[in-house]
Amino acid sequence: MTVRRGPIGRVLDALYLWSGALAAGFLALIALAVIAQVLGRSFGYVVDSTEIAGFFMAASSFFALAHTFKRGTHVRVTLLVHRLAGERRRWLEVWCCLAAAGFVGFVALYAVDLVRQSLRFGDISPGLLAIPFWIPQTAMAAGLVLLVVALIDEAVRILRGGDPAYESDLDTALDG
Repeated sequence: MTVRRGPIGRVLDALYLWSGALAAGFLALIALAVIAQVLGRSFGYVVDSTEIAGFFMAASSFFALAHTFKRGTHVRVTLLVHRLAGERRRWLEVWCCLAAAGFVGFVALYAVDLVRQSLRFGDISPGLLAIPFWIPQTAMAAGLVLLVVALIDEAVRILRGGDPAYESDLDTALDG
């Protein structure tokens, strides 16, 4: 059953979409960093894109978490879930979302604290480009916080009687 999304739900859906777009943007920036390195070397300049590409990869990975979860493209172990139906399945889905939100929330709390500490101590990356560590760490913390929001959002959706948004076509085919 599809549950109508209210204004908050529509804002969250837009947030998840923008998070996915940010992830794609950081992937494009990785390509640009590598191209800059190749072009720089061909003209005799030292351009080390390894560190910055790594930071872009981390940002892309963490910003993609909520978007891919809500689109049903995360790898999920559904061995038990697919064996249940009705209320038992619904409560297991809610429990899974809330348990994951608790675990990811714990990790997000420490990621936010890591950003705070990096700002406090002025941590700088050791590569050719002296990049303050709080910048890439902020992308990691924001992506984790957004995943917690998406997990709680999904638990509420299921509690309200809706089908999980993360159910993919393959999941539906396996059930039927």
